[in-house]
Amino acid sequence: MAKKVDSSFKLQIPAGQANPSPPVGPALGQRGVNIMEFCKAFNAATQQVQPGTPTPVIITVYSDKSFTFETKTAPASYYILQAAGKKSGANAPGTQLVGKITKDQIKEIAEAKMKDLNAVDIDGAMKIIEGSARSMGVQVVEG
Repeated sequence: MAKKVDSSFKLQIPAGQANPSPPVGPALGQRGVNIMEFCKAFNAATQQVQPGTPTPVIITVYSDKSFTFETKTAPASYYILQAAGKKSGANAPGTQLVGKITKDQIKEIAEAKMKDLNAVDIDGAMKIIEGSARSMGVQVVEG
C-alpha cells in the first residue's frame, strides 16, 4: 500500500551545503523529519553539481515521517548572471542594462534547463531564457 503524504514543500539550498541551520532545519524539524538524514542524502545527491549552486528541491514528507526529495536545476537567473559575469540583475529592467550574453550562451543555458522548462523543443526553451534575460536587464546579442 502506498504511503500517505503528510506534506510537500519547496526549498532552495546551495548544492552540497545542506546543514541543520535555517532554512533547512526549521522546515524539516516542524514536520518531524530527521534533519541530518536529509542533509546527508541531499549533499550526496548534489555532489556532481558545482558546490554552492542554488538548487531547488521539492521535499515530500509522509505520515510515518519518512521523506523523499527531488532536485531541480538551478534557476535560469543564476545561469544568466554567471554567463554575463554579473552579481545581480538591473534595478530598472527595460531602461537599464547590466550586461550582455550571446545566443550561444542562451542555447547552453536552455539545454541545461530543458528538463525543468515548459518547452517542447530547444527553440522554445531558448525563447524562455531570452525573456528571463531581458527581464533582468541583460541584453542578448548575436554571436
